[in-house]
Amino acid sequence: MKERYDGPVIDPHHHLWDLALERHPWLQKARAPGEEMVFGSLAPILRDYGIDDYRADAVRQNVVATVHVEAGWSVAYPLEESRWLDGLDRTSGVARRYVARVPLDGPDARRLLEAEAENPNVVGIRDILSWHPDAAKRFAPRPDRMADPAWRAGLAHATRLGLVFDLMLYPWQMDEALDLVRAFPQTLFVLNHGGSPADRTEDGMALWHRGLRALGKEPNLRLKISDLVAYDHGWTLESLQPVIEHCLDCFGPARAMFASDFPVAGLHASFDQVYQVFRTVAAELSLDEQRALFFATANDTYRLGLADPAEIGRGSHV
Repeated sequence: MKERYDGPVIDPHHHLWDLALERHPWLQKARAPGEEMVFGSLAPILRDYGIDDYRADAVRQNVVATVHVEAGWSVAYPLEESRWLDGLDRTSGVARRYVARVPLDGPDARRLLEAEAENPNVVGIRDILSWHPDAAKRFAPRPDRMADPAWRAGLAHATRLGLVFDLMLYPWQMDEALDLVRAFPQTLFVLNHGGSPADRTEDGMALWHRGLRALGKEPNLRLKISDLVAYDHGWTLESLQPVIEHCLDCFGPARAMFASDFPVAGLHASFDQVYQVFRTVAAELSLDEQRALFFATANDTYRLGLADPAEIGRGSHV
């Protein structure tokens, strides 16, 4: 039996929010009776989620640092989310780096990108592209943004500023994404949530399998294996394992990373359940490959600057 990785963990995808600020329209909308998204009802996460809440969820997983990914902060209040994060006590390593939100086709995109890039904690940008004909499952304002010259101009400027781009989309958009990734070879892209295999029909999963295989061949794209339970509400280890294994087969551990997507993943699993699945599936790999998935790929991708796990003691964790 191969050895399981028990070293320090980086969680490269989670969210924090304070609902009293009224800056998250999607969460405010979810308070209306009967409102659901692709995840189902959001009622269980319609509460404040701060650093202490995250630490309580992650306490048994040896998380030493995290990347906060924009949490749908209203575009009417640009730059505020990063400044709000700057004001939190981040000494535990939670929100050590941020992926900020900037609409790349917005009239003020260049200025906002430059302002975010001036913050040393901001290492990336996410402008969600996931569009669905069903409004309840839609995250993007319109389809076909990846081909829009104005949007691409914003991405080019983010790349010049040295920012990673977090790519969130649905499998039926993967052909567009392949064109985008090839058109921007200098951009480091990170595909979110395993490519969001939301359509669990045979045809839907076949489309995801093909699309992910093609994307995995592009050297400037990395993959976050995260929140797979959002698309598999009745999940078991047996249902998640082949999905994770296909992710690893397409990208390899050196270009893939495990992430929690908490508290959103908490709608369908506990933090420990999520990481138990990761640890169980990864146990078949070498320790170096496991270290890449739990620590090294994220450390490199998001410029966290942490020492190699082999040199870190087990004494400090969030």
